[in-house]
Amino acid sequence: MIESLGWGALAASSLVLGALLALVRSWSATVVGLVLGFGAGALIASVSFELAEEGLRIGGAWPVAIGLAVGGVTFYLANRWVEARSSGGGATLALGAFLDGIPEQAVLGIALAQGEGVSAALLVAIFASNLPEAIGSASDMRSSGRSRGQVLGLWAAVAAACALATTGGYLAADAVSSGTSAAIDGFAAGALLTMLIDSMIPEAKDKAKDLAGLATVAGFALAAGLSLLG
Repeated sequence: MIESLGWGALAASSLVLGALLALVRSWSATVVGLVLGFGAGALIASVSFELAEEGLRIGGAWPVAIGLAVGGVTFYLANRWVEARSSGGGATLALGAFLDGIPEQAVLGIALAQGEGVSAALLVAIFASNLPEAIGSASDMRSSGRSRGQVLGLWAAVAAACALATTGGYLAADAVSSGTSAAIDGFAAGALLTMLIDSMIPEAKDKAKDLAGLATVAGFALAAGLSLLG
């Protein structure tokens, strides 16, 4: 169990690191847009190779399809609730990191409990995709007037929840069927895809203009390569 918490904390630490990078200095809109574009590409690869493909392999189409639908609707409804109660400022990206991070890292814990070991590709993919999300969101939060303490506290809380999800997955592994694991993968994929189209990709395009597409390709290539190596 301690091992699972350690691996979970390592994967989630990039959320805090990204927030810190956003707070140590002011980043131009173009740089933030490029970071978001890169992160979007990495997340698209994660959805394709680490979530949807893996879910289909272990549980079949129906659990993944149900998870996709529930994940997408959950993000949509939660995002509407957040937008109605905040002035934006990166809250959507933080919500996306939370909703995809919990199931994603739970899957990591389940794999550890089942003796499959740590997938280096999955670990790096989680770390690499978390970082741009946190940088972009924290930068927007800071620009909207939130204090450094508020921004860092929020991302520390999200990171802690994601790390604990790894331990939760580890402890629940014996009770989780392959279909449930596939549905968890689908849920994370659905939440991610909805967040990408609703928030991350439009913001990357708005900030980095035509360079956003190239950054997205770079992010996808790196994360896809890591997944294939794993």
